Amino acid sequence: MASPGSWINSHPTGLYIEPADVWIDPSQPVARALITHGHSDHARGGHGAVLATAETLAIMETRYGPHAQAQAIAYGEAIRIGEVDIRFLPAGHVLGSAQIMLEHAGERIVVSGDYKRRPDPTCPPFEPVPCDIFITEATFALPVFRHPDVKTELTRLLDSLEAQPERSVLVGAYALGKAQRVIAELRRCGYHEPIYIHGALERLCALYREHGVDLGTLLSVMDVKRDALKGKIVVAPPAALHDRWSRRLPEPITAMASGWMRVRQRARQNNIELPLVISDHADWDELTGTIEQISPAEVWVTHGREEALVHWCRQRQIAARELALVGREDEDD
Repeated sequence: MASPGSWINSHPTGLYIEPADVWIDPSQPVARALITHGHSDHARGGHGAVLATAETLAIMETRYGPHAQAQAIAYGEAIRIGEVDIRFLPAGHVLGSAQIMLEHAGERIVVSGDYKRRPDPTCPPFEPVPCDIFITEATFALPVFRHPDVKTELTRLLDSLEAQPERSVLVGAYALGKAQRVIAELRRCGYHEPIYIHGALERLCALYREHGVDLGTLLSVMDVKRDALKGKIVVAPPAALHDRWSRRLPEPITAMASGWMRVRQRARQNNIELPLVISDHADWDELTGTIEQISPAEVWVTHGREEALVHWCRQRQIAARELALVGREDEDD
């Protein structure tokens, strides 16, 4: 008798679904790929046929150019490839992010991709689905990672700005997803002043707007003089925080929006004055709580702190194993 999930082969470069002859998030070019979301460690160029949400395809086009064999799939839409029934479900990670549900030979397997359980104004929330095997990420799979409330973190930012109006606040945020979420969350906190952005964020912010995400008034930081940025919020990619570009800002309070800001040493090493623990990945309680809610017979862990999550599962008599995929980065989450 075949072992559970034997029709899915785990390779260092991705997951191969044999009865569909298709790969999920492959790190090398393949003939047919299913893509969970637009981050570059999951969505790469050079594939033949690509199936993803319309938003993810738009992100990939922005980054890699048009793709002649791209096919969009809506959340909940059913499609059959080979002998496998496939649905894409919301993952709550970034715009267009999806879990991929696979059904074959009486088994249901869900590949989470990257996901989070916190509300996010820029994308639909994660949709838990019972399954036989849950293939999950584990970016923050250690008990030390318990993310605080986003509003609490952004209140700290706004309080810092109010207390030091002669300075600006420069927020480092990953260009896809995190930057747009920080902006949208600031609007939810009642901050409706113009927010200034680095040029590297302009195309992706425009894409989010095209897909119905309200980011309020955004201005290029290059279009204003130094003194006009006093008391203002500027958002930029993390790599720009300490380069020559940032010298045009008036005494910036250097902030970083990332789940890794829970690790104080990381904040100190990067000279971050205002660490903001804001993540687009599930924390320890959300990872374990999701497994309890879904109640799978097995858990496979793709990348991150795999050992701790596998150990937690086995303590609860849930079969679990590591897949050791390569090319999955921690990003600047």
